[in-house]
Amino acid sequence: GRAGRVSRGYCYRLVLKAFWADCIPEKSEPEMLHCPLGATVLKLKKLDIGEPKALLATALSPPSVDDIERTIVQLKELGALTTCVQREENLHDGELTFLGTVLTQLPVDLHLGKLIVLGHVFGCLEECLIIAAALSLRNFFAVPFEKHVGAYRKKMFFAGNSRSDCIAIVNAFRAWQACKQKGKLRDPMEEFEWGQSNFVHTNKIKEVAVLFHNLKRRVSAFNMHVKAGPSAVDQEYVCKQRFILQVVIAGAFYPNYCTFGKCNEEIAVKDLAGKDPKTTVMLKNIPPYGYIYHKQLQSLLRQCGQVKSISYNGSRAFVEFSRNPKEVFKVLPEVYLALKMSQLKIPFELYVHYPDDIRRQVQGGAAAGLEFLRVNVDCQKQTVEPVEISFGDLQMSKMIPSHFLSIRVTEIVEVGHFWGYRTDEKNTAVLQALSAEINYQNLMDLSVPPRLDVLCLAPFTYLGNRGYYRAHVLYVRGDLAEVFFVDYGNRSEVPLNKLKEIPSCLQGLPFQALEFKICKMCPSARSLVCGERWSCSASQRFASLVSGCTLLVEVFSLVHGVLHVDVFRHSGRKGLVNIRDVLVEECYAELAEESYESQQSHDVLKELFLNEAKEEEQMPVSSRQEEKHLIERLLNCVSENKSDAPTHKVTVFGPFSPYELKCYSLTKVSQFRNVFIHKDSINSIVVHDGAEDPFQQLLVATDVSVSATGCIILGETSLMPPIHGLLALLSMLFAPAIELRVDKSGKYFTGVLCGLGWSQTSGAPLLPENDMELTFDVRFGVEDITEINSLRTAMNELLSEHAVYCGQGQVAQLQENIRQKLLCLICKSKPRDIIDPIWYEKPYTWNQVDSQRIIDESEQQHERGNLVYQLHKLVLLN
Repeated sequence: GRAGRVSRGYCYRLVLKAFWADCIPEKSEPEMLHCPLGATVLKLKKLDIGEPKALLATALSPPSVDDIERTIVQLKELGALTTCVQREENLHDGELTFLGTVLTQLPVDLHLGKLIVLGHVFGCLEECLIIAAALSLRNFFAVPFEKHVGAYRKKMFFAGNSRSDCIAIVNAFRAWQACKQKGKLRDPMEEFEWGQSNFVHTNKIKEVAVLFHNLKRRVSAFNMHVKAGPSAVDQEYVCKQRFILQVVIAGAFYPNYCTFGKCNEEIAVKDLAGKDPKTTVMLKNIPPYGYIYHKQLQSLLRQCGQVKSISYNGSRAFVEFSRNPKEVFKVLPEVYLALKMSQLKIPFELYVHYPDDIRRQVQGGAAAGLEFLRVNVDCQKQTVEPVEISFGDLQMSKMIPSHFLSIRVTEIVEVGHFWGYRTDEKNTAVLQALSAEINYQNLMDLSVPPRLDVLCLAPFTYLGNRGYYRAHVLYVRGDLAEVFFVDYGNRSEVPLNKLKEIPSCLQGLPFQALEFKICKMCPSARSLVCGERWSCSASQRFASLVSGCTLLVEVFSLVHGVLHVDVFRHSGRKGLVNIRDVLVEECYAELAEESYESQQSHDVLKELFLNEAKEEEQMPVSSRQEEKHLIERLLNCVSENKSDAPTHKVTVFGPFSPYELKCYSLTKVSQFRNVFIHKDSINSIVVHDGAEDPFQQLLVATDVSVSATGCIILGETSLMPPIHGLLALLSMLFAPAIELRVDKSGKYFTGVLCGLGWSQTSGAPLLPENDMELTFDVRFGVEDITEINSLRTAMNELLSEHAVYCGQGQVAQLQENIRQKLLCLICKSKPRDIIDPIWYEKPYTWNQVDSQRIIDESEQQHERGNLVYQLHKLVLLN
């Protein structure tokens, strides 16, 4: 490409002659004909020398009229141009706004420029500058050959709980920046190793840093400055800042909005055989006698995480990963990594024997019945046993003697999720007998070095009394091990040399600690905004309610070994107080429906408690022992006969999860198209976690493209927090124009049409392909619309020429005012009522009479003379 440009040279093209003659054009296409025209139009508007459409028509190679008109409409949607010129509607022109003026000075994509401006408005400019710089250049996250899973894991780590590629970029950049500021990474080899361990291209991140400082300097000309954060920040401030950044991302990349289809839990529960979707994945096409190859399967999944067990059922296998008892209820990263392997088409190949060869080795007719036997492989105990036919979770029903239990809390995982043990006489006697048996034994040191999930005896001191108790090893750090006491539910750090071997007589006894979750409750919007899931104040309040006293719990259901309960404590004159009611009343939590599995378990438990004499239907002991003996014989035959190696390969399909969700676009033009999220995005896999009250959750993409087959491809996505009504709120907040939908009675808002609006002269939609018809899943009232208008008006104060000349103190005050209005809009003291969606009869139709009717009625009912003006202002606001 350089030959002939700076000096004489030769250019050799190694292509087929026919391809050169027929496919390569004689002259390359002018850049104006194939590049976006947005920046060009804005520069012409800044020069103020006429209509862009007329000016571009005079170019040597003018772009098509359709492209020019479409670009102008898109700039109006972006907010860079007004819809009118001198207060008169003009479809092919518009006046340059303050936002448009700023965009002409930034060497980035227009949406990234808007991200920077909104970052200034909402007080998160530095984060937005980092994102804009990173997305303008090549992706600095590295994906080395055959290390896709490791790269995905590291990107998930940088994203934290945000499920946002943009926030992963910010955190990775700041991690690199922090190392630089501490004087690290000066040595090229040290910098290279840091980049390798964090899957980051260090050269590319340096380019991002240069552009970051360039953009920072350019926006300072518009009185936009990166403000220094407070010297001491708490977790609540960090979480609020992250939420506001997510809102800004949603505003900058409107209308690249998507959501997910609902998971049919009834079908998913059957497909996953009742296993926990948060810890389990499924594999198909398992060969006959598949359980004898469990070590191969475990080895293939080792890069994902610690495998706890593998259950075989016919030609399917269910792989369960280990969950730390102190982890919150969420889909494990290991599940996402396993599903990522399937998405990347990483082959799952097992080296197996032919079934006839296995039958000959066992030399028995009973071997035929073992081909697709239901078998459970415990990878921690290293046992392979036939599965009992029972009620599943109801095997734990012996731990639940009645509907009501008296318990004591020993470990709080998060609000509403805790461990404890029963304090009734029967269980107290069991715990005392266990302690007596342990003290009677001659305890020996561990025969093997302690590792994750090893069952042992560990010391613990309570009220001055020191004793040994059964425990699981959670972590090993140097000379210390963190252990979980399986009969009481608490944790402790113990020196490694203090751990003891557990006698065989105590290994098979059921664990007495119980895991609890308060039923029919989820975090409030305020808790989600101010914390990872629950705010610090919510956690402190919950701890004060349940710690240091005996509680009464009413069992609602038993799901995957966790008791879903109502929790009561005695509170003086008030008597028994429901903990959930206290948290809801104090706005830390909201009421919610239980999941499908919990409802099913509730019905079964109710019947069980009514008929306590009913016994579990179990496989006869003699039959189970016989099958166990045959399995052991089969495994011995295969392992001893080393000369007879596996003869062929079988490809296993998966891993899968029936709880994996499919993405859908919300805009009119792409609502019926297939939507795929780019494989490098964190949200390329989204799994329904069985949470309460499934609803539309918003996904925002920074980049939308169309494949050759017409599929929509989303790049660099951000999943918004699971707050009821957030999708509709952000759409109404950032859409150029909205029109509210009402029910047939004309009393309630049922939905909203978002877009650029319609032409006042022709009545046709201005940009119909980007219109979004949304139905409300919560009740919105006139007060909410007024708050949205108030917030948009406050935003406009900082999006004006006047703000350029304001002092830093005044700017900071305006920013704080906007942030507070946003938080007040999202975090209501009383949560909005959940409603059933009502679809509008004429979707995507603007200028409907019903909207005006409810506006007029609301004006009369609320006696607000400016209400109609405010609502119309919302429609016309740029």
